[in-house]
Amino acid sequence: MPPEPLPPPPPPPPPMTRGQRLFALTGLPSLLSTPHDALLIILNRTTRMLSYGASSLILALFFSSLNFSDSQIGLFMTLTLLGDVVLSLLLTLVADRLGRRRTLLIGAVMMIASGIVFATCENYFVLLVAAVVGVISATGGDFGPFRAIEESMVSELTGPETRAEVLGWYVAMSSAGSCAGTAVAGRVVQWLLETKGWEGKEAYHAVFWGYVAMGVVNVLGVWGMTERCELGGGGGKGRRSVREPVQVLEEPETEPLLAAEAEAEAGPSRDVSVVGREEEEEPKKEQKGWYKVEISRSTLSVMLILWALLMIDCVADGMVSMSLTTYYMDQKFHLPKSMLGDFLSVAYFLAALSSVFAGPMARHIGLVNTMVFTHIPSSAAVLFFPLPKNVTATFALLLVRVGLNNMDQAPRAALIAAVVKPEERTAVMGITGTLRTLASTMGPSITGVLADGGRFWVAFVVAGALRLTYDLGIFTMFINIKLNKHEQQEEGDEQVAREGNDEEEEEEDLERRRE
Repeated sequence: MPPEPLPPPPPPPPPMTRGQRLFALTGLPSLLSTPHDALLIILNRTTRMLSYGASSLILALFFSSLNFSDSQIGLFMTLTLLGDVVLSLLLTLVADRLGRRRTLLIGAVMMIASGIVFATCENYFVLLVAAVVGVISATGGDFGPFRAIEESMVSELTGPETRAEVLGWYVAMSSAGSCAGTAVAGRVVQWLLETKGWEGKEAYHAVFWGYVAMGVVNVLGVWGMTERCELGGGGGKGRRSVREPVQVLEEPETEPLLAAEAEAEAGPSRDVSVVGREEEEEPKKEQKGWYKVEISRSTLSVMLILWALLMIDCVADGMVSMSLTTYYMDQKFHLPKSMLGDFLSVAYFLAALSSVFAGPMARHIGLVNTMVFTHIPSSAAVLFFPLPKNVTATFALLLVRVGLNNMDQAPRAALIAAVVKPEERTAVMGITGTLRTLASTMGPSITGVLADGGRFWVAFVVAGALRLTYDLGIFTMFINIKLNKHEQQEEGDEQVAREGNDEEEEEEDLERRRE
């Protein structure tokens, strides 16, 4: 009997319309195709940045209304930043063992507690303890424990083909939240002062009750997340449960540095054997505590270079932070404060808009190319910022700098997720954030010395040169790096496991037939 003819291949899909192409360029298809956990993560990040933007606007004014001295305010800012760095590092190092959702819940509760203290207390030392031990953003930046854990969760929920686009929306919505928080807080305070006749400190207390409300939203968001957010939760492609019956015999070169619970990591050449679920496993090495973290040599070999380059970039960013940039513009052009505020609002809106397109761009030209080719114009704008003699040209350079500055954030997070092992992402991203924050604290001191000597403009030239050094270093060191090899390795392990299990089932079936 002749074999039946194969069915004809399906017709090719119709070409995309212009609207469909534009919709795809926004990255929304990737965002909408991810589990709802990713949307909750983005919601939490947006509301948290809204509260951070509000608190950063009124924090110094709040302290001034309480008659704190400038030295007390400066000490408060420094210790708060230090507390955020330490808290972030500690929680991110234990998040995968303690549980990512549980760690985020702890952070959200600490955020609520700090907000309640600021909404009800006026004692300097009580406020200082609440800020250092809890979660209060003194600068408007997300220096707490949340960001590294959330980026690791998004990486867990997405595959390599959609990760950069989803992270792009994560960055864009955080920028939008920060802008909205600043605008809303300013208008609420003005309304309470002028319409309700409240005193300044009473109006600022009211803003901190809004901070508490955003903390409650974060708690509810964490409660709505599922097991897919955890390490090995199965949300993204190429994930494998930690109970998968695959045993990997590693070469010594791929042994982890900082812990001993390496169970399924491998180098380029290794032996893989499949064992049944009922089969006894070999005795494992000594179990380490939940506070231990494992980072393999292969990860460190990549991240040490990236960390060094990122610290160079962050020193430069600290030298020409937005507060120092606006101060420089005020000294040079003597602009009204409202005009400076309008300039920054437009620049931040452009930054939020451009971040949306960073993910689709990375999908077309690659993560490293997107990081470099969007950051170089921003770095050049910093380098040439002192040159213009008029406000219009200076504002144009500010738009280029701020508008493109955030476009490398999502590809950078996706790059880290693509070169480190899934079980190491949270710790690596936490260490990355800590090092970047510490490096950025050195910049203002350098600029202060230059400004005192009448050479404020030199800070922009040096910062621009450092940023370009970072860009060229990223391109040189990472343009040819192999991405997603660990996820591809896991997919291969799963295939080997499935094939091995199929062979065992066939052998058992054959034995039963013989009997």
